[in-house]
Formats: sequence, structure tokens, C-alpha cells
Amino acid sequence: MSMTNKVNAAHILVKDEAKAKSLLAMVKSGEDFAALARTHSECPSAKNGGSLGWFGKGQMVKEFEDAAFNGKKGETVGPVKTQFGWHLIKVVDTK
Repeated sequence: MSMTNKVNAAHILVKDEAKAKSLLAMVKSGEDFAALARTHSECPSAKNGGSLGWFGKGQMVKEFEDAAFNGKKGETVGPVKTQFGWHLIKVVDTK
């Protein structure tokens, strides 16, 4: 098994856990992650559908990084709490 050292991810950032959980339910029921990010995310990445592009270890806060690097390609993980709020993280690809 190859070691993941880069992740391409998108996220949705909101202030409270309940909203993060309701958005996760919407994603799991088939709603478009990027569309939800554009509408609900409080991060500047919202305009790009939540896309953060590729990043390596040490570039994101630890809780976010751990969740992203432990997720599988195509999976949405979360809610993950960081100092910024609650994140849903979609693992777009890994390498």
C-alpha cells in the first residue's frame, strides 16, 4: 500500500456542528458537494465549490489534515472541528 503524501480536497466550513451534520446528510443523499459549498461554506474557497486543491502534510491545521489524509478518494469525512469551525472534507484524490 502506497503512502499518501498529497491530498486534493474540497471542504465546507460552517460555524456549528448541527449545520455541518445536516449538510453531511445532504451530501450523503446525493446532493452536489460543490453546490452546497458555494451556498453554505464560510471559507473563501466557497466560490470554487470548496476546492482547496492539492496539499501536503504540514500545510493544514492538524485536525483537518488528519481527517483528509485518513479519508478515501471520493469520500466525504466530517464533521471535523478546528479553530475555524466545523468542516466537511471531500477527498477528491490522493497521491
